[in-house]
Amino acid sequence: MAVGKEIRGKIKSVENTKKITKAMEMVAASKMRKAQDRMRAARPYAEKVRNIAAHLGEANPEYVHPFMRSSDARKAGVIVVTTDKGLCGGMNTNVLRAVTAKLRELQDAGTQAQAVAIGNKGLGFLTRIGAQVVSQVTQLGDTPHLEKLIGPVKVLLDQYEKGELNAVYVAYTRFINTMKQESVIEQLLPLSAEKMQQETHDSGKQLAWDYLYEPDAQSVIDDLLVRYVEALVYQAVAENMASEQSARMVAMKAATDNAGNVINELKLVYNKTRQAAITKELSEIVAGAAAV
Repeated sequence: MAVGKEIRGKIKSVENTKKITKAMEMVAASKMRKAQDRMRAARPYAEKVRNIAAHLGEANPEYVHPFMRSSDARKAGVIVVTTDKGLCGGMNTNVLRAVTAKLRELQDAGTQAQAVAIGNKGLGFLTRIGAQVVSQVTQLGDTPHLEKLIGPVKVLLDQYEKGELNAVYVAYTRFINTMKQESVIEQLLPLSAEKMQQETHDSGKQLAWDYLYEPDAQSVIDDLLVRYVEALVYQAVAENMASEQSARMVAMKAATDNAGNVINELKLVYNKTRQAAITKELSEIVAGAAAV
């Protein structure tokens, strides 16, 4: 019964695949909780830095940091945040599609684009389409480390501060909930007035702050805004990692369910084939006995 043996082999193969996808689903679920906690823990820091920077800006209106000004350069930078590994559904495809649309938009406007790749998938994509990659960082692991991100991102920040870029964008996947993630491209620089708007009282009046500076206000604002931009990049990477684990968990659950459906279909085909073979043998025995 060669056909039955072949079907049994397929069933065994799909069962092994189902075990792998189930294990990957459980691992992704465990990592997802840690990634979500890490992402939520990073939000208050960025928010507090933003508030202090806004207060300092209001207290020193005579000084405008280069990150708050736009230049006339015909160049822009794009930070592309993707994953190092696959098997996470269409997450990387969606964000890279948005990046492609943004690069085409910049090209149509006569602006030359250069990119920073965070993650293997984004690096491979940018290399294939011939984009100018000025720096990269891969193999971040399950925990993002700011010291690994500062170097590659600082290339674009320094160029913007010198007036060589007119804008810097960051593309990543924003975590909404376990079942939904959204691909977004946000303007990182210049920092908009709305983004730097300071918090208000319940009555709607802005808070008034008075600071003592050491060594001086300009140095404090310079360092603080750099830390704020770095915090935004770190938050984008943390959101992307939480989205990655959620998307992988959902994808592996779907793969496990599909493997179970394939196994049931193959078992049904195997039983039908086995029953047909038994019926054929019985018919041959009856025919032989009748002939005798």
